[in-house]
Amino acid sequence: MSVIWGRSTLGILGGAMGAIALHLPAMADPSTELFVAYPPPTHETVADSIFFIGTADPNEPVTINGQPIANRSSDGHFAPTLPLQPGENTFTLTQGDDSLTLVINRVSNEPPMPDGVGFAEGTLLPAADIARMPGELVCLSAIAPPNAQVSATLGSQNIALTPQTSVDLPPNSSVLTAQTAPVILSATEYAGCLTTTEPGSLGNPRFTLSAQGQTVTATASGQISILSPTDFQVAEVTADAGVARTGPSTNYSRITPLPRGTRAAITGRDGEWLRLDYDGWIKASETQVSSASVPPRSIIRGISARQTSDWTEVIFPLQTPVPVSIRQDSQSLTLTLHNTTPQTDTIYFSNDPVVERMDFNPVLPDSTEYTFHFKESQQWGYKLRYEEGSTLVLSLRHAPPNNGLSGTTILLDPGHGSDQDFGSRGPTGYPEKDVTLIVSKLLRDQLEARGATVVMTREGDDDLYPADRVAVIDQIEPTLALSLHYNALPDAGDALGTMGVGTFWYHPQAHDLAAFLHNYLVEKLGRESYGVYWNNLALTRPAVAPSVLLELGFMINPEEFEWITDEESQQVLAETLAEGIETWLEDR
Repeated sequence: MSVIWGRSTLGILGGAMGAIALHLPAMADPSTELFVAYPPPTHETVADSIFFIGTADPNEPVTINGQPIANRSSDGHFAPTLPLQPGENTFTLTQGDDSLTLVINRVSNEPPMPDGVGFAEGTLLPAADIARMPGELVCLSAIAPPNAQVSATLGSQNIALTPQTSVDLPPNSSVLTAQTAPVILSATEYAGCLTTTEPGSLGNPRFTLSAQGQTVTATASGQISILSPTDFQVAEVTADAGVARTGPSTNYSRITPLPRGTRAAITGRDGEWLRLDYDGWIKASETQVSSASVPPRSIIRGISARQTSDWTEVIFPLQTPVPVSIRQDSQSLTLTLHNTTPQTDTIYFSNDPVVERMDFNPVLPDSTEYTFHFKESQQWGYKLRYEEGSTLVLSLRHAPPNNGLSGTTILLDPGHGSDQDFGSRGPTGYPEKDVTLIVSKLLRDQLEARGATVVMTREGDDDLYPADRVAVIDQIEPTLALSLHYNALPDAGDALGTMGVGTFWYHPQAHDLAAFLHNYLVEKLGRESYGVYWNNLALTRPAVAPSVLLELGFMINPEEFEWITDEESQQVLAETLAEGIETWLEDR
């Protein structure tokens, strides 16, 4: 018997979350090796527990710190979860004469505490240069010892910073493990805000702390400026689709992408991020900034529509390309034109195969909403672009003929791929990227036999970023797009007790497909249900077609892993999924 280590991590959340690894995985010999796929020999985490994914001779017991590992699969796979104490935790797994040791370091997820009288390193905010409009709140904060007197000087103003109740929230991924409760932090945050009406640079705030008879000062690295209310800076989107967010970092939620050419006044800056005048944030690198004497504004009058093959195009002539946003529900789509004053008292829209009617609603003082009510409940996709400088074109996709799979184009995206991205790993080290490709090819064969044309984002062990896969979807404009994955969990998850099919959607046009396929697989295959989730993933965001991401099981669950890798079960899964797709298209 020998001992083997896996040489990479499972990743944060398995397939859907884009687990990345830098090396080819070690693989267990299917005979009698004691093998650990996760965690690696040394590992650092903020979680209060950790699971151990591995395999060993099914005919001999395996212990961890002297305690037998229970609930092993028939092939000897295991996935126990054990608690972690703060600091180093040592675990020794043993089978017969072989053993291996892992050291798991549980670190605090709280902000760093100051050493003695002083500010905690890296906690003076703002840490990056920021700009705000006159009269807008500018807030400063720092972490310091309790019972201290803390203040800050900015320009000519002195601001008292008072203790705040520090509450941390788990990452958004905690929804997947039902661990979303707020946590009260022990660190003391001091914060205060000010306003000023004078444009110009206020410099870097200087913080002062007094405690235990000592006084220390420190200067924040971020400089604060107040923008001019009359000398405008205008950002023009230079990316094909500018990624707009609700706040100034990638931690904030995405909102409707801004088409290339969109122009808007800048009302704030935070490091590399710009706040536009409709309150969306965008990276400065996706824009070109220029000066202007007035902010970009437009009126809207005549609206027209035309049909081009499988699309209805609605044309909105504007004076300048303004920011836009889209809101969908099950039977309508609402387009909002920001910084736009309507003069559309006459609208003609009829005899369209998709749209039953269009409603107009002014949103004072300077936005306009147009709502399209569809003849069928199932929407099929949309596109946005500016053409001829300032004419917005909203393209609404027609539903395909009701012929099941005949004449359709189905895009299949086998998750992950190559030795740079093999996704989650099973107890033997078997990578997700391999099984997604196998099942995708089996599904392709089943769909083609039923009359569909199938496009694969990869046919082999290809290294593709999510953006590469999305580009294929946008280019092909398939009838449906399905991204196939297998799942894992964060460190604090229950690998042994979690299994089942999970399905993810983003646009309402994909919800019915996601829910139907999920329930179809669960019922027909007798699998557990992990749930149907709204999720802002790269492979659920394409808007040109209903796009769904499927997590077909948990690689890290010992029992489900055996089902995942069983060739006969893979064939049955592909057949059932093809049947589900065909049934949904026939019954929609």
